[in-house]
Amino acid sequence: MEPVTALPVMVQVIWAVTLGLVVIVIVPLAIYLLRRLLRAARDIEGYTAAMLTAGVGIMNNTAPITALNDTIAVATNMVETAGNINDHSATIAQVLAERAGKESAS
Repeated sequence: MEPVTALPVMVQVIWAVTLGLVVIVIVPLAIYLLRRLLRAARDIEGYTAAMLTAGVGIMNNTAPITALNDTIAVATNMVETAGNINDHSATIAQVLAERAGKESAS
């Protein structure tokens, strides 16, 4: 009958060693890894908040760029108008020169 009772004692020893390993090694290791994971998640959250702040600042600083398209359109029209004024000024100068020539000839 002793071989039958030796097996449960051996099983109890194996269970005790396994539970001891779990309590001494596995649980503290799991707690350590979970703390590292939590710290990394908090760091990521902080970095994300900083990126959001920077992104909002960039957006605010680059918002006037769209107004530059309107400025370019207006400037293009101004260049065309200035060209027309220049052409008309030349015509006016020519007409005035012709009139001045006619008046001095008379």
